[in-house]
Amino acid sequence: MNLVFRLWWLRLRARRRGPLSVWDVARTPFRVLPTDLDLLFHMNNGKYLSILDLGRLDLLLRSGLWQALTERGWYPVVAGQTISYRRSLRLWQRFEVHTRVLGFDDRWGYIEQTFVVGMTVHAQAIVRSRFLKRSGGSVTHDELEEVAGPLADHAAIPDWVLAWSAASRIPGRIDEAGR
Repeated sequence: MNLVFRLWWLRLRARRRGPLSVWDVARTPFRVLPTDLDLLFHMNNGKYLSILDLGRLDLLLRSGLWQALTERGWYPVVAGQTISYRRSLRLWQRFEVHTRVLGFDDRWGYIEQTFVVGMTVHAQAIVRSRFLKRSGGSVTHDELEEVAGPLADHAAIPDWVLAWSAASRIPGRIDEAGR
Protein backbone atom coordinates (compact mmCIF):
# COMPACT_ATOMS: atom_id res chain seq x y z
CA MET A 1 0.00 0.00 0.00
CA ASN A 2 2.87 2.42 0.65
CA LEU A 3 3.63 2.50 -3.08
CA VAL A 4 0.27 4.19 -3.61
CA PHE A 5 1.39 6.98 -1.28
CA ARG A 6 4.82 7.08 -2.89
CA LEU A 7 3.18 7.31 -6.32
CA TRP A 8 0.95 10.16 -5.18
CA TRP A 9 3.93 11.95 -3.60
CA LEU A 10 6.07 11.40 -6.70
CA ARG A 11 3.42 12.89 -8.99
CA LEU A 12 3.04 15.92 -6.74
CA ARG A 13 6.78 16.52 -6.48
CA ALA A 14 7.56 15.91 -10.17
CA ARG A 15 6.17 19.31 -11.11
CA ARG A 16 8.30 21.09 -8.50
CA ARG A 17 11.50 19.18 -9.27
CA GLY A 18 11.77 20.63 -12.76
CA PRO A 19 11.73 19.31 -16.29
CA LEU A 20 14.20 16.85 -17.80
CA SER A 21 14.96 15.57 -21.25
CA VAL A 22 14.13 11.89 -21.69
CA TRP A 23 17.92 11.50 -22.27
CA ASP A 24 18.84 13.05 -18.88
CA VAL A 25 19.42 11.14 -15.65
CA ALA A 26 16.42 11.35 -13.31
CA ARG A 27 17.54 11.34 -9.67
CA THR A 28 14.53 10.30 -7.62
CA PRO A 29 14.81 10.49 -3.80
CA PHE A 30 13.36 7.88 -1.45
CA ARG A 31 13.63 6.67 2.13
CA VAL A 32 13.45 3.06 3.35
CA LEU A 33 10.14 2.62 5.17
CA PRO A 34 9.13 -0.10 7.66
CA THR A 35 6.92 -1.72 5.01
CA ASP A 36 9.97 -2.10 2.74
CA LEU A 37 11.78 -4.45 5.11
CA ASP A 38 12.24 -8.20 5.00
CA LEU A 39 12.89 -10.54 7.95
CA LEU A 40 16.52 -9.40 8.16
CA PHE A 41 15.44 -5.76 8.48
CA HIS A 42 16.87 -4.53 5.23
CA MET A 43 14.96 -3.57 2.10
CA ASN A 44 13.24 -6.57 0.51
CA ASN A 45 14.57 -7.52 -2.93
CA GLY A 46 11.06 -7.33 -4.41
CA LYS A 47 10.63 -3.78 -3.14
CA TYR A 48 13.63 -2.70 -5.21
CA LEU A 49 11.76 -3.73 -8.36
CA SER A 50 8.65 -1.78 -7.32
CA ILE A 51 10.70 1.32 -6.62
CA LEU A 52 12.33 0.98 -10.04
CA ASP A 53 8.84 1.51 -11.51
CA LEU A 54 8.61 4.83 -9.67
CA GLY A 55 12.04 5.92 -10.89
CA ARG A 56 11.03 5.27 -14.50
CA LEU A 57 7.74 7.10 -13.98
CA ASP A 58 9.64 10.11 -12.58
CA LEU A 59 11.71 10.30 -15.77
CA LEU A 60 8.61 9.93 -17.96
CA LEU A 61 6.65 12.58 -16.03
CA ARG A 62 9.42 15.15 -15.83
CA SER A 63 10.37 14.74 -19.49
CA GLY A 64 6.76 15.22 -20.59
CA LEU A 65 6.83 11.85 -22.33
CA TRP A 66 4.17 10.38 -20.01
CA GLN A 67 1.56 12.89 -21.18
CA ALA A 68 2.48 12.36 -24.83
CA LEU A 69 2.21 8.58 -24.42
CA THR A 70 -1.17 8.67 -22.68
CA GLU A 71 -2.58 11.07 -25.28
CA ARG A 72 -1.73 8.48 -27.94
CA GLY A 73 -3.00 5.51 -25.93
CA TRP A 74 0.50 4.07 -25.47
CA TYR A 75 1.94 2.58 -22.31
CA PRO A 76 5.29 1.12 -21.24
CA VAL A 77 5.79 -2.47 -20.12
CA VAL A 78 8.76 -4.25 -18.60
CA ALA A 79 9.80 -7.24 -20.69
CA GLY A 80 12.81 -8.26 -18.65
CA GLN A 81 15.15 -7.04 -15.98
CA THR A 82 18.26 -7.98 -14.11
CA ILE A 83 19.42 -6.50 -10.84
CA SER A 84 22.60 -6.88 -8.81
CA TYR A 85 22.77 -5.99 -5.14
CA ARG A 86 25.97 -4.62 -3.62
CA ARG A 87 24.98 -3.21 -0.22
CA SER A 88 21.83 -3.37 1.88
CA LEU A 89 19.49 -0.45 2.40
CA ARG A 90 18.36 -0.14 6.02
CA LEU A 91 15.32 1.33 7.79
CA TRP A 92 14.93 5.12 7.40
CA GLN A 93 17.98 5.34 5.13
CA ARG A 94 17.72 7.95 2.38
CA PHE A 95 18.67 6.90 -1.13
CA GLU A 96 18.19 7.97 -4.72
CA VAL A 97 17.36 5.98 -7.81
CA HIS A 98 19.24 7.25 -10.85
CA THR A 99 17.35 6.39 -14.03
CA ARG A 100 18.72 6.81 -17.55
CA VAL A 101 17.81 5.52 -20.98
CA LEU A 102 20.67 3.53 -22.49
CA GLY A 103 19.14 3.24 -25.97
CA PHE A 104 17.18 0.98 -28.28
CA ASP A 105 17.81 -2.06 -30.40
CA ASP A 106 15.47 -3.27 -33.14
CA ARG A 107 12.85 -4.37 -30.61
CA TRP A 108 13.47 -3.09 -27.07
CA GLY A 109 14.36 -0.03 -25.07
CA TYR A 110 16.99 -0.39 -22.33
CA ILE A 111 17.12 1.56 -19.10
CA GLU A 112 19.79 1.57 -16.40
CA GLN A 113 18.67 2.26 -12.83
CA THR A 114 21.03 2.60 -9.89
CA PHE A 115 20.28 2.78 -6.15
CA VAL A 116 22.70 5.30 -4.66
CA VAL A 117 23.46 6.61 -1.16
CA GLY A 118 25.79 9.57 -1.47
CA MET A 119 28.38 8.31 -3.95
CA THR A 120 27.95 4.63 -3.00
CA VAL A 121 26.13 2.24 -5.32
CA HIS A 122 23.86 -0.17 -3.42
CA ALA A 123 22.20 -1.92 -6.36
CA GLN A 124 21.95 -1.59 -10.12
CA ALA A 125 19.36 -2.84 -12.59
CA ILE A 126 19.00 -3.05 -16.34
CA VAL A 127 15.42 -3.00 -17.56
CA ARG A 128 14.31 -4.14 -21.01
CA SER A 129 11.10 -2.39 -21.98
CA ARG A 130 8.67 -1.82 -24.77
CA PHE A 131 5.77 0.50 -25.49
CA LEU A 132 2.41 -0.98 -26.40
CA LYS A 133 -0.73 0.53 -27.92
CA ARG A 134 -4.06 0.20 -26.14
CA SER A 135 -5.53 -0.46 -29.59
CA GLY A 136 -3.16 -3.42 -29.98
CA GLY A 137 0.37 -3.91 -31.18
CA SER A 138 3.68 -2.33 -30.32
CA VAL A 139 4.87 1.22 -30.78
CA THR A 140 7.59 1.31 -33.44
CA HIS A 141 10.89 3.04 -32.85
CA ASP A 142 9.99 5.57 -35.56
CA GLU A 143 6.73 6.39 -33.77
CA LEU A 144 8.52 6.69 -30.44
CA GLU A 145 11.25 8.88 -31.92
CA GLU A 146 8.58 11.15 -33.38
CA VAL A 147 7.28 11.76 -29.85
CA ALA A 148 10.48 11.60 -27.77
CA GLY A 149 12.86 13.16 -30.25
CA PRO A 150 15.91 11.61 -31.88
CA LEU A 151 18.18 9.23 -30.02
CA ALA A 152 20.80 11.09 -28.00
CA ASP A 153 24.37 10.97 -29.32
CA HIS A 154 25.60 9.51 -26.02
CA ALA A 155 23.02 6.70 -25.99
CA ALA A 156 24.73 3.35 -26.39
CA ILE A 157 23.76 -0.11 -25.21
CA PRO A 158 26.72 -2.05 -23.80
CA ASP A 159 27.43 -5.34 -25.57
CA TRP A 160 26.88 -7.30 -22.35
CA VAL A 161 23.33 -5.88 -22.08
CA LEU A 162 22.52 -7.03 -25.62
CA ALA A 163 24.00 -10.46 -24.82
CA TRP A 164 21.92 -10.65 -21.61
CA SER A 165 18.81 -9.66 -23.55
CA ALA A 166 19.36 -12.35 -26.17
CA ALA A 167 20.14 -15.01 -23.54
CA SER A 168 17.14 -14.17 -21.35
CA ARG A 169 14.44 -14.31 -24.03
CA ILE A 170 11.96 -17.06 -23.36
CA PRO A 171 10.03 -19.08 -25.93
CA GLY A 172 6.38 -18.33 -26.56
CA ARG A 173 5.44 -21.99 -26.25
CA ILE A 174 6.72 -25.00 -24.32
CA ASP A 175 7.84 -28.13 -26.10
CA GLU A 176 6.27 -31.56 -25.57
CA ALA A 177 8.64 -32.34 -22.69
CA GLY A 178 7.18 -29.36 -20.80
CA ARG A 179 10.24 -27.15 -21.16
